[in-house]
Amino acid sequence: MADDEQARAYTPPPVWTWQKESGGRFARINRPIAGATHERALPVGRHPLQLYSLATPNGVKVTVLLEELLALGHAGAEYDAWLVRINEGEQFGSGFVAINPNSKIPALVDRSGAEPVRIFESGAILLYLAEKFGGAFVPPAGERARAECLSWLFWQMGAAPFLGGGFGHFYAYAPEKIEYAIDRYAMETKRQLDVLDRRLAEVPYLAGDDYTIADIAVWPWYGTLAKGQLYGAGEFLQVHEYTNVVRWTDEIARRPAVRRGRKVNRTWGDPSSQLHERHDASDFETKTQDKLQGSAP
Repeated sequence: MADDEQARAYTPPPVWTWQKESGGRFARINRPIAGATHERALPVGRHPLQLYSLATPNGVKVTVLLEELLALGHAGAEYDAWLVRINEGEQFGSGFVAINPNSKIPALVDRSGAEPVRIFESGAILLYLAEKFGGAFVPPAGERARAECLSWLFWQMGAAPFLGGGFGHFYAYAPEKIEYAIDRYAMETKRQLDVLDRRLAEVPYLAGDDYTIADIAVWPWYGTLAKGQLYGAGEFLQVHEYTNVVRWTDEIARRPAVRRGRKVNRTWGDPSSQLHERHDASDFETKTQDKLQGSAP
């Protein structure tokens, strides 16, 4: 073993203790305990549905579904989307922790009933909203397509941590490039893309013939990856080879509700693609960052 490799060798102690930041992009907000770090009440808008989020892949799932529900004519799906700046630790405010003890976006409060209902974890939010609005974008109970829909929905919940927390972290965010970690998670990410590609060679959408919450859950992660837009890893992973995933990705990206939903709570990219907060359908026409910057004195 080379001297520099020996210097980096690490033997775990009998008991792990938190002594210093781990380094990397998110080191400042990582810690080994749960709970609030500061007092901060959450704002509440005029709609029954209050979303607290950021346009990461997990956040985009929910705003896309809400916009799809509105496009179907479900007026009760009108919502306020409040920005949670996770890089600044806003998810550890007392108000946010009260609705999601896990301090992760997205989190939703449904105030349409006698008592507010909190829902956290993106998959739970998708299923809750689909069932709340008459089974929209989820097949009926007992049908084969529902089993496929839920299987792919939960596949995404289990698979994405290998993509985001595994490959994405070590390839893009870790303070040093570790060959073993990158190779391990690149291999798993490509295997997952192959799983999707083989399924989408058989059917138009993950559950079969119809677009469902399974597609809405998977698309923000793997669709973005398949277009080379996630972690700047398109060439590295040769994502263009997964032609069925690319076809599916492009088809979903053309949906008007998807185009709207991916803008909500977005704070990066072209100013026209950023709608920091959404409180009315007209905000897409008047309050994207290009419009706000253009109207500034």
